[in-house]
Amino acid sequence: QLQLVESGGGLVQPGGSLRLSCAASGFTLDSYVIGWFRQAPGKEREGVSCISSSGGSTNYAYSVKGRFTSSRDNAKNTVYLQMNSLKVEDTAVYYCAALLDSLAKGARIYDVYEYNYWGQGTQVTVSP
Repeated sequence: QLQLVESGGGLVQPGGSLRLSCAASGFTLDSYVIGWFRQAPGKEREGVSCISSSGGSTNYAYSVKGRFTSSRDNAKNTVYLQMNSLKVEDTAVYYCAALLDSLAKGARIYDVYEYNYWGQGTQVTVSP
């Protein structure tokens, strides 16, 4: 069974940090671009970050640039999202998603419909 599982969410104060993990089972992530998305209550799911299959290229939404860092350890079949200087407005359910590398060229990396597999999400709450 092909599955992505996110972990690492929680409650943190503004200015704090969290590291999310996205682990794959049933397939290897080294052939996939991984996107991180988030969805706040009443809002559409939005792209936050994207990392290439090798980890050599990353992209960030303007709202998180300079605060979030995506990385991956293909040997552990896991991708990470380090979130620093968290703000109340970062509160959302965070999802990772996998896009097959061979389909990634020309793909709209923050379009949810481009991705093949999704995790179940992990809640991040930033509150004083």
